[in-house]
Amino acid sequence: MPQSNEVVSRSAEMSKSSTGALEHRGEPFPSKANKKLMIPGMSSISFLGGGGSPLSPSSPSSPNVEAGGDRVGLLSRVETRLYHRRWVMLFLFSAYSASNAFMWLQYGIIGNIFMHFYHIDTLALDWLSMIYLATYIPLIVPVMWMLDRRGVREVVLTGAAFNCIGACIKLGSTEPYLFWVTFLGQFVCSVGTVFVLGIPPRLASVWFGESEVSTACSIGVLGNQLGIAIGFLVPPILVPNVEDMNELAHHIRIMFYITAGVATLLFVLVVIVFQEQPEIPPTQSQATARSIPPEEYSYVASIKRLLCNKPFMLLVITYGLNVGCFYAVSTLLNRMIIEYYPGEEVNAGRIGLTIVIAGMVGSLICGIWLDRTKTYKQTTLAVYLMSFIGMIVFTFTLDLGHLWVVFITSGALGFFMTGYLPLGFEFAVELTYPESEGTSSGLLNCSAQVFGIIFIICQGKIIDSFGIQAGNIFLCAFLLIGTIMTGVIKSDLRRQRANTLAKEEEHRNGNVQSSDILTEARL
Repeated sequence: MPQSNEVVSRSAEMSKSSTGALEHRGEPFPSKANKKLMIPGMSSISFLGGGGSPLSPSSPSSPNVEAGGDRVGLLSRVETRLYHRRWVMLFLFSAYSASNAFMWLQYGIIGNIFMHFYHIDTLALDWLSMIYLATYIPLIVPVMWMLDRRGVREVVLTGAAFNCIGACIKLGSTEPYLFWVTFLGQFVCSVGTVFVLGIPPRLASVWFGESEVSTACSIGVLGNQLGIAIGFLVPPILVPNVEDMNELAHHIRIMFYITAGVATLLFVLVVIVFQEQPEIPPTQSQATARSIPPEEYSYVASIKRLLCNKPFMLLVITYGLNVGCFYAVSTLLNRMIIEYYPGEEVNAGRIGLTIVIAGMVGSLICGIWLDRTKTYKQTTLAVYLMSFIGMIVFTFTLDLGHLWVVFITSGALGFFMTGYLPLGFEFAVELTYPESEGTSSGLLNCSAQVFGIIFIICQGKIIDSFGIQAGNIFLCAFLLIGTIMTGVIKSDLRRQRANTLAKEEEHRNGNVQSSDILTEARL
């Protein structure tokens, strides 16, 4: 079995006499004749040997093109392979992500019951949800560094461990005076979520082929949404609204034992089954990434490049606005429904379930659509606009007195607002290629956590002072701002352009056979 960074050489040599053969003279390419090789930001491109000397046509070394701070290499095509077990890795991660997401919402959707049980106010209850967002912000940078340096397996394993420990801590919090214990358990689980949210695009790139990477990313995001859906549905069923405190404690204990058992099982499965990467890379881009020595990759320099990338930074803001609104709606949904439909805790959970199930369908459809069309900017803008319209409709139909209307409008809202999540991830990878997928997705999620905390606190205060409708209009305003900002994002699809340039170069040059590709390496 070949090593992960080993290039499988071609048996046939490049023909020196083919029509249109490239001449390696160590001189810059004429821009007119070689327009297909030009990438924005690169100038004076020339073929250099390993030591920086010009290459002759017969040089045995693989030529590479250097320019400024980037390097484009013309490397021999490497062996690629897709393994069936890639689906095992994806679904195992999705199950662990679902377990963590469930524990985020298991308090909020029956918030009135936990407020009665622990004798706490609405702000303390909201912090059981917001702690997930607040923990993410200071920890995302070291976790991104760990993902780049230590790999996917160690990050997922660490997150599963925190998830398991936090769930077990909650087992000791089933008494009214032990709110601090349940908050501690929720805090530990929130640390685990930092190791979850940025994984889907990285896992998809490491294990899946070019034609399925967006779909795989969508499934990874879908796992988290599945956990949120279960978090909306199951707690109202397991913990009914009863007055007897002993009976209520019994129901809460059952829910905590189930979550702890599932989290423990998933941790054991991650330890035994989850793997870092396949022996043979699935794509040429992954083969190139493996060939880069770790010492040549600067994490700090990568962060600086991303912060200077204007289209990406606009996406970071718009992603945070959209997902922050989703966090606020999910956290405060119980208060919204109970205000207009008293005693409907179970239906509040079902409405939340409708939002997420519709969003899961939206995520999957958007992922498949991107794999087929590659229309990242257009799809992202359309889905963002529909999220804004869906929020307006949800806001002005919530108080009509008909729950079936709320189910329909919430489903439409969820389809677009939750369906946006994988779009943001994949659009970010396109705008930031060849930077690490974990770094770009980490910055997106950090923005979402910041806006989520702001929106939850502000909307909660607005609801207390001016009512539910005013709080939802507050969110609508920011979704409108996000839609406008999304419209001005420049569609700089670097990953797609690099793939296109490689195919064009392969096709147009007679001495570059189908086994040669143009790849862009990270420095």
